[in-house]
Amino acid sequence: MDDMTSEVGDTGDTGDPGGAWPLAEPIAAPSLRAAIEAILLVVDEPLDEVTLASVLERPQAEVAEQLQELAAEYTRDQRGFDLRSVAGGWRLYTRPECAGVVERFVLDGQQARLTQAALETLAIVAYRQPVTRARISAVRGVNVDGVLRTLTTRGLVEEAGTEHESGALLYRTTSYFLERLGVGSLEELPELAPYLPELDSLTESTDRFST
Repeated sequence: MDDMTSEVGDTGDTGDPGGAWPLAEPIAAPSLRAAIEAILLVVDEPLDEVTLASVLERPQAEVAEQLQELAAEYTRDQRGFDLRSVAGGWRLYTRPECAGVVERFVLDGQQARLTQAALETLAIVAYRQPVTRARISAVRGVNVDGVLRTLTTRGLVEEAGTEHESGALLYRTTSYFLERLGVGSLEELPELAPYLPELDSLTESTDRFST
């Protein structure tokens, strides 16, 4: 027993759970570059520079410079993704030449394109927003309830309050709509409004859709 006791005693503090175990090395803080990349990988909508700088507790100018450098590097190295400034913020996107491969993987051969009716309705909302369902129906000449539900479900259109005169719901496009088009604002949309009738001329036509 004495030998065993002596043997255990020779282990010193390392054998005592309450003793001086070697401390784990502290985890080093990530670089600004790594921190930005980590955040961009998890965002589901463009992230503006002000918010990113606030989260990282770094000057906005420094964050903006790093974003520009990352975007240039990804393009130069022909990565499978781009870093783009869209809809007032930054987000990672699949490179155009990789779109086909990604589409096959995500859709597994299924088509998820918008119908012609949905595209026409979306165009009316985009160029006449905020606009009521009845006025959209008046432009298209058909009821658009189902199409508006589809566009809302896909995150392309959203409710924007009510019309003061009639109390009808108003609809507008979302920031996701801008993302999908790859533009920063509605002002960048191509000229199409002149081909749509003025809303003031649709008053009579909306009556039958105002149920």
